Amino acid sequence: MLVNYQKTWERFSEGSSYLDQLYRYLNQQYIKKQRLSEADVQYGFALETNEQLMDIGELALDIWRKQMIKPLQQQLLHLTFKEIRRDRNGESTNHHILHSVVNSFVEVEKYKKKQQLKLYQEIFEEKFLEETGQYYKQEAAKLLQEYNCSQYMEKVLARLGEETIRSRKFLHPSSYPTVTNEFQQRMVADHMKFLHSECRDKVREESTEDLARMYELLRPVTNGLGIMVQELELHIKETGLAAISNLKRENIPAQFVESIQAVHKRFLEMIKNTLGNDQVFTKALDKACTAIVNHRHSPQEICRSPELLAKYADTLLKKSSRGLNESDIEDKLTQCIIVFRYIDDKDIFQKFYARMLAKRLIHGLSMSMDLEEGMINRLKQACGYEFTNKLHRMFTDMTVSEDLNTKFTDYCKQKSTDLGINFSIYVLTAGAWPLGQTLLSNFAIPQELEKSVNSFEQFYGGNFNGRKLTWLHHLCSGELKVNCLKKPYIVTMTTYQMTTLLMFNTYTSLQFQELLTNTQMAEKELTKTLQSLVEVKLLKQEPEGQITEKTVFVLNLEYSNKRTKFKISTAMQKETTQEIELTHRSVDDDRKLYLQAAIVRIMKARKALKHNILIQEVISQSRTRFTPTNSMIKKSIEALIDKQYIDRSSNADTYVYQA
Repeated sequence: MLVNYQKTWERFSEGSSYLDQLYRYLNQQYIKKQRLSEADVQYGFALETNEQLMDIGELALDIWRKQMIKPLQQQLLHLTFKEIRRDRNGESTNHHILHSVVNSFVEVEKYKKKQQLKLYQEIFEEKFLEETGQYYKQEAAKLLQEYNCSQYMEKVLARLGEETIRSRKFLHPSSYPTVTNEFQQRMVADHMKFLHSECRDKVREESTEDLARMYELLRPVTNGLGIMVQELELHIKETGLAAISNLKRENIPAQFVESIQAVHKRFLEMIKNTLGNDQVFTKALDKACTAIVNHRHSPQEICRSPELLAKYADTLLKKSSRGLNESDIEDKLTQCIIVFRYIDDKDIFQKFYARMLAKRLIHGLSMSMDLEEGMINRLKQACGYEFTNKLHRMFTDMTVSEDLNTKFTDYCKQKSTDLGINFSIYVLTAGAWPLGQTLLSNFAIPQELEKSVNSFEQFYGGNFNGRKLTWLHHLCSGELKVNCLKKPYIVTMTTYQMTTLLMFNTYTSLQFQELLTNTQMAEKELTKTLQSLVEVKLLKQEPEGQITEKTVFVLNLEYSNKRTKFKISTAMQKETTQEIELTHRSVDDDRKLYLQAAIVRIMKARKALKHNILIQEVISQSRTRFTPTNSMIKKSIEALIDKQYIDRSSNADTYVYQA
């Protein structure tokens, strides 16, 4: 029957087309003028809509619809669906005949200006979707009984590909998405629980083929990816926490940062290559990495991530970076920013980084100033100019100091002042450098340095009236030539070490108390200095052990070293526990001031604000630096009420700005 229908239809449609062309003059000159307009039909000027005239071609197709399609509708659909089912089962069918039959339902209404697909949708598409749904419902049940999850997904995707090709062969393009949707509903959406139950195992196994199939199947289904996203986020978090929990004592900062980078890289590649680079999975990766980086065993515990990242960056930027060229270091610093973006307490990182940068700049430990500036620019891109403002000022101070040294040299020549030594200084802005005044101690400048210090103070006072210089002797260093040994040595050391050794110009042995009186250093500082000189064997301690007032230190005249020029390393250049505690305390103080400033800014702009809205505004403004707790914000509000910047209104829940 389908063959006869198809042959008859093709002959009829071809004939109707010829007739329409033959009577084109009639269509244009008579029928077009007699035909009622859409407005006439709509507003009832026609007594009977049946009187509406048609073009010859349209009339022929309307006759086919009434005389052929309507009477044979049930038989045509039954036979068409039967043939399509045979095709789905892998049996041979005549694709051309099926396409022609289905296309006839569309072609008979091609002259209509509106709803050209109404007949096709009503008599064919609706019933075809029912038939398709029923077929794939049975197919899904059969496949689930015979195969496991991986095989099921593979079969479903194969079936989906076949059905897509079949739609293109037989159906009108408007049916493509509806048929695919029906397939997905029956084969995927109806069995979501089964697929979701397998999700955890597939994610933990990191089976890329299965995950790719699962993603392709679940993505078009409403709420299909939710469980998969959750499972991936949980797996990344567990993997990351496991990676950073087994760190060995040596080089913990590098292990910590590189472990997180490895986890991030591994799962980012999985998302790109397996999960279509979908943003929902990228967000899950970001959330998981944030949880890893900011993990604390207890709420009271301080998160060490900012400190460890700053130390890792410090090791990369120091001259001691072994076996790495500038290009390698650039890549590693770029990777550092990935970890930095996940840190909540960015202000803690800033404090540690600034302290370490200060030491690198002062002691000349930076591998390259270009690398230093590159890292600061990366931080600036991540957090804005305000975050790196002080770091930029530190670089400016170094440049200004070079210029000052040149001017001071010219000043000494004009005054005919011979300092007797090579003398250079760094003049640093107190507000920009995280050096603080807490480590300052009394100190008697050695006679050899007095002239240089006094001359510079006179020069600086003459050029910058009103500025005060505070000498940070604990950060100074110099080169001392030792001539009293078997051969001369040039030793780079701190000012404290130099002052202590210069005492032995006059005496070969001195008691601890005598050194304490002459240098005027703090007892703790002098003890550290003497221990460092005893360790390198320039001095001998008698008796050995704990240093007391009567401990005697003797210049070691038998000292020898293969190198004639060397440096005495000191613990002062390393981060001590005390400095770490001071850094955290400094961050807490800065946070209080930052929150108070944010509250004043908000209240000045808004004049009056409810408590909850104010807290949300403050959290929003602070998020780029740190995440404040509600109790921190409340304490800041109370402090500002005491300072009379803001006040509570008659409505206890609202604050008012005091101009």
